[in-house]
Amino acid sequence: MSVLRVVSLATYMLLQSFVIAPAFGASVNGFNLADAMIPVDEIFHGGPAKDGIPAIDEPRFDPAADVDWLKDGDRVMGVNLFGIKKAYPLRILNWHEIVNDRFDTQPVVVSFCPLCGSGLVMSARSGGRDLNFGVSGLLYQSDMLLYDRETESLWSQMMKQAVTGAMKGTTLTLLNSQNTTWKDWRESHPDTLVLSRETGYSRNYSRNPYAGYDKQSDLYFPVSGVDPRYHPKQATLGIELNGKYKAYPHVELDRAGGRVSEEFAGRNLVVRYDRTSQSAWIETPDGERIPTIESFWFAWMAFHPDSEVFEAN
Repeated sequence: MSVLRVVSLATYMLLQSFVIAPAFGASVNGFNLADAMIPVDEIFHGGPAKDGIPAIDEPRFDPAADVDWLKDGDRVMGVNLFGIKKAYPLRILNWHEIVNDRFDTQPVVVSFCPLCGSGLVMSARSGGRDLNFGVSGLLYQSDMLLYDRETESLWSQMMKQAVTGAMKGTTLTLLNSQNTTWKDWRESHPDTLVLSRETGYSRNYSRNPYAGYDKQSDLYFPVSGVDPRYHPKQATLGIELNGKYKAYPHVELDRAGGRVSEEFAGRNLVVRYDRTSQSAWIETPDGERIPTIESFWFAWMAFHPDSEVFEAN
C-alpha cells in the first residue's frame, strides 16, 4: 500500500482533515460498513462529513451563447443523450462531485472524483427505481464512495457498483460522456446547455481547490498499489468489454498518431485521441460511441490491476 502524503497545505486546510485513519468499525460517517463487499480497512474517511460536499440536486442550465465565464481550455464533461447536449464544467464539479439530473425521462448521475480524475455518467435507474445520490465523505482506492438516498447504500464510483446496504452488488449502467475542452465541446455541439453557476451554494468556481494535484506524483490517500509504468496522474482512457479491461494512456495514443484500430474482447474498435483538446474516445468502425471511463492512470490500475494496456508500436 502506498504511503499517504498530503500534497498541498492549502488544500489540506480547505478540505479540513486529510490526516486520516482507515474507517474501522461498523459505522463511519453515518454509514454501516458491516456487510461491505470491499475491505473495510481500505475505506478511508475523506475529511468532510456526509453531504459536506453537497451534490447538486436541482441543476440549472444556460445556453452556450450566454456563457462567458468559461475559457476555451477549461475542461468539461459533455453528455449527448436522446439528442440533448449538456456540458458540466469541472470548475463546478470539483466543488460538488455529483449532479443528479435527467435527460428526458432518464435519470442520470453525473459524478466526478477530483482525486482520481474520474468522470462517470451513469443511469440512476435500477430495478425500476429512480435513485438520487449524495457524497458520503468516504473513499476507497482514493475514489469517491457515493450513496443513494433511498437505501443509504454506498456505491464505488469506479466500480459503478453498490458495495454496502440493500443495493449491494447492484451495478449501474455506464453512459457515454466526453472529458474535453469547452472549446471542443462547444464547437462540436453549438446547441449545448451548460451547467449554471447558480447552484444554490456559495462557492468560488473560478478557483480550483485541487490546483496542481494533477501534476504531482503524490496521492492524498493510500491505494492498493501504484503501477510505475506511467506518471500516476497520466490521463488514461479505460474500457470494459465482456468482463475484460484495457487501458489507453493518452501518451500512448498520441504516439500512435491519434487513431488506433484493433480488436479487443471480440469487438472491433477504433480508439481516437485529439491532441489539441487532449480528449480520447472509443467507437465502433461505423462511428458508434462506446461508453468508457476517463481517469488518472493510478486509479484505473488500482481497480483493474490485471488490465491490458495499449502501447504504441
